[in-house]
Amino acid sequence: QVQLVESGGGLVQAGGSLRLSCAASGRTFSNYGMGWFRQAPGKEREFVAGISRSGGSTYYADSVKGRFTISRDNAKNTVYLRMNSLKPEDTAVYYCAADRLGGSYSQNGYNYWGQGTQVTVSS
Repeated sequence: QVQLVESGGGLVQAGGSLRLSCAASGRTFSNYGMGWFRQAPGKEREFVAGISRSGGSTYYADSVKGRFTISRDNAKNTVYLRMNSLKPEDTAVYYCAADRLGGSYSQNGYNYWGQGTQVTVSS
């Protein structure tokens, strides 16, 4: 089992920045690819960003490319999502997830999920 706890969400004005953190406990963190997903009200949960086990490979949804940065610190068992130039359409609950197969764009590949953290961007 892997337990994931997100933090860092909040209310921010458009154009602002936030950094989300996801702390992992349980199994060896570096064995898992990690991803961030989000779900806005009335919408399906969607992929935001992913990172490989070592952190050497990252990938993003087109909607956030160039604005968001995913990173990880395996010594601290934590994955981060730096979000810049936030837009109202980024408003959602953000979830981190762990994939023992290394990570992917599809939420179906992820084995463990956090409880989510709310991000609200005001216009």
